[in-house]
Amino acid sequence: MAGPTTAERGARTPSRRPRGASGPPSGASDGRRFPRLPGRRVLLIALAVAALLGGALWALYGSSWLRVERVRVTGTDVLTHRQVTGAAGVPMGAPVVSVDTDGIEDRLRTRLPRVDSVEVSRSWPSGVTLRVTERKPVLLLGKGERFIEVDAGGHRFATVDKAPKGIPLLELEVDDSPSLRRFDLDRLTEEAVRVRSELPAKVAADARTVAVRSYDYIVVELTGRRTVLWGSPEDGEAKSRALTALMKAAPKARHFDVSAPTAPAASAS
Repeated sequence: MAGPTTAERGARTPSRRPRGASGPPSGASDGRRFPRLPGRRVLLIALAVAALLGGALWALYGSSWLRVERVRVTGTDVLTHRQVTGAAGVPMGAPVVSVDTDGIEDRLRTRLPRVDSVEVSRSWPSGVTLRVTERKPVLLLGKGERFIEVDAGGHRFATVDKAPKGIPLLELEVDDSPSLRRFDLDRLTEEAVRVRSELPAKVAADARTVAVRSYDYIVVELTGRRTVLWGSPEDGEAKSRALTALMKAAPKARHFDVSAPTAPAASAS
């Protein structure tokens, strides 16, 4: 009987692989699928996204819909709308998205010293809002027939023709004071503001003048020809408590001395 042919023997014998070779034999498939090149669907999606982005950019920068048409001002008391908008320099007709809010804030604080702080925001679709906080005077410095307003930080920020009601006058009588060698007028102004802020509420309401003759000699003049010798600006809380107790104990006194808060004194003359 004839043996197997050469072709048959080759079909029964397993194929030999080189030693160290990995992966399936040549011509075999391991079931993995390789990614295909982007098809028409992916290309259409990419084109749609690009069109949307382009349209959004055009709407923000190129269209006439989202442009500055109005400026809203809030928080003002003394300043007028016209003063604020004029100093702000908001670019009318410009795209709302391109408005330089930081630049507007800087211009307002520089051009209007009465502005303590300001918040600039975009009001879509076509506006800009300026939220202003004005400085408030706590003392007044006389300047001829006019008055310089001083805020709670000791900053001189405005000159007015008429004194605001209820604001004490600051008198700096320190021309011959040795304290000027250590404390300049700006520092003494700040200390006067500090004294004003630490007065008891009822006393502060009656304050008419804060007179600074030196760092260690500050006098507060009240209604009814009453005076308070405060002394230096130090130990303000203790002096405030001592003054409150002293006024209760001697309600008819006209002169109060709390320069040494542990030993306050009152007198009728």
